Amino acid sequence: MSARSSSPSSSRFSRRLWLGLVVLAFALAPLVAGNFTVSLMNDIGIGALVALGLVLLTGVGGATSFGQAAFVGIAAYATAWLTTTQGLSPWIGLLFALLLTGLSALAIGMLTLRLGGHFLPLSTIAWGLSIAMLFGNVDALGRHTGLSNIPALRVGTWVLSDPRSIYYLIWSIVGLAFLFSQNLLQSRPGRAIRGLRGGATLLASVGADAYRVRLTLFVTAALLAGVAGWLYAHMNRFVSPAPFDVRASIEYLLMAVAGGLGQLMGALVGAALVLVLKNGLQDVLPMLTQRAGQLEAIAFATLFILLLHFARSGLMGFVRRITQGRFQAPPATAPAEPVAPLPQRALPVRGTRILSVEGAVKRFGGLVAVNDVSFEVNAGEIIGLIGPNGAGKSTMFNLLTCTAPMTAGKVRFLDRDIAGLPQREVARLGLARTFQHVKLRPQMTLLDNVALGAYARTGAGVLKAGLRLDRAEEQQVLQEAQRQLARIGLGDRSHELAGSLPLGTQRILEIARALAADPVLLVLDEPAAGLRRKEKMALGELLRKLREEGVTILIVEHDMDFVMKLVDRLVVMNFGSKLVEGVPAAVRADERVQAAYLGSVV
Repeated sequence: MSARSSSPSSSRFSRRLWLGLVVLAFALAPLVAGNFTVSLMNDIGIGALVALGLVLLTGVGGATSFGQAAFVGIAAYATAWLTTTQGLSPWIGLLFALLLTGLSALAIGMLTLRLGGHFLPLSTIAWGLSIAMLFGNVDALGRHTGLSNIPALRVGTWVLSDPRSIYYLIWSIVGLAFLFSQNLLQSRPGRAIRGLRGGATLLASVGADAYRVRLTLFVTAALLAGVAGWLYAHMNRFVSPAPFDVRASIEYLLMAVAGGLGQLMGALVGAALVLVLKNGLQDVLPMLTQRAGQLEAIAFATLFILLLHFARSGLMGFVRRITQGRFQAPPATAPAEPVAPLPQRALPVRGTRILSVEGAVKRFGGLVAVNDVSFEVNAGEIIGLIGPNGAGKSTMFNLLTCTAPMTAGKVRFLDRDIAGLPQREVARLGLARTFQHVKLRPQMTLLDNVALGAYARTGAGVLKAGLRLDRAEEQQVLQEAQRQLARIGLGDRSHELAGSLPLGTQRILEIARALAADPVLLVLDEPAAGLRRKEKMALGELLRKLREEGVTILIVEHDMDFVMKLVDRLVVMNFGSKLVEGVPAAVRADERVQAAYLGSVV
């Protein structure tokens, strides 16, 4: 166990002390700094809000956006128009700005987030350009001249018309935004967000919709940019299209990258680095050349390349290495005192049919990967689906879990035809799975990886999680995750990172994640692949223990020796068809199996 996890109280004290010193420094800054410095810090705070959204969206969620400045502009223009032309309060302008920004992000996200690969970032450039051009071509928005005489913010009788007076509002909002984001990541929706990089199939296996999670994250990042735009408009009291074009979006992305995409605090550090450097270059370059603007762009491009080449984890990644993570938020911990357990589904009576496959067929063009396969799985038994390489086992597995559509046939689970259902809906019905190639989030702890499996059993959303209104449910989830870790023998390692585990332990951890879903049927995809003999023996003992506890298991496997000693019945496939079905002894003695699988009589 790491030093950080072995002394959580010391880590928590260090973090609180460090945080207290930072807050004190920010509180005293306007009392000792000049007007220019205070104005610069206000700009840093506004930039940090946009960069924070990019850390969540790009650093955590893996979706690159070159259009965040457009959302800043939408909010800035929305409040500017409402307060100057309609004479309404800037606080009503905030609500209007967030509403318009959120609806715009929702519409844009629904159109673009299904795009994969390089198409998504390219699409963000497209709408980033178009929205900035829209600002400059609408008469009501002042065209390229923009809107001026935007009213200053008021809090009671206090008019926030100068940099010092608005400073505390900006940095209070920045602090609340960081707290909200930290709470979010340590929650049910936060674990799904952190699981996005594992792929849509991973999230679907725990009952989550990756597209919906990504869309929610996209809108959340846009709303953070919207708050920044509202502050920008009422701090500067003037808006024009130039600060909201793609170049500004690239600058915001540079802030996130420079500070560290993997750390929330990287948004603040990156904003400070980029804006301080930008102001420094604007002071120095005009003394050296008449082409200061072009050289500034070159300097930032060079900085971006150097960061990507030498410091991909940003400044906070460097700080994290030298401090060994002492100032990071402590990992989630199971409650010290027992809480009410999560509701559990009633399991079918032992011997009841829970899964039946009838005439399953899967074609890939002219290739028949699964040809008219039928079998059943009853509650309380371990069934093995085996066969030599190329027999069609993996394809059959994908049909059972609805990862791939069937060409013909039926799959009934709990007397419901699930063929054609989305994988996440099948997972919610009680069919949990593991993966042939382990799908864990290496930078999440064992406890968080397992807690992700309970996603479908809970319901807290982004707002509830960010405001810490989900604590009771979260305690239940963490208790359940700890219980499943103890069930597989990893209860004393809950705060270790999953990426530090050997392959055999990672496979067992995947089983714990699947068990956290409270499944009716546990489907394992080649769980013994790549394991050493002792690891296979430990896995076998675990699966027998689970069967005794009432868990029904279907194993898709090619390791004959491992399966023969474990299962109650076997279904053998060869060339896409079912070759034989029966108890292990009968299957082993079958000449067709010996010829197709073993190659000789045993």
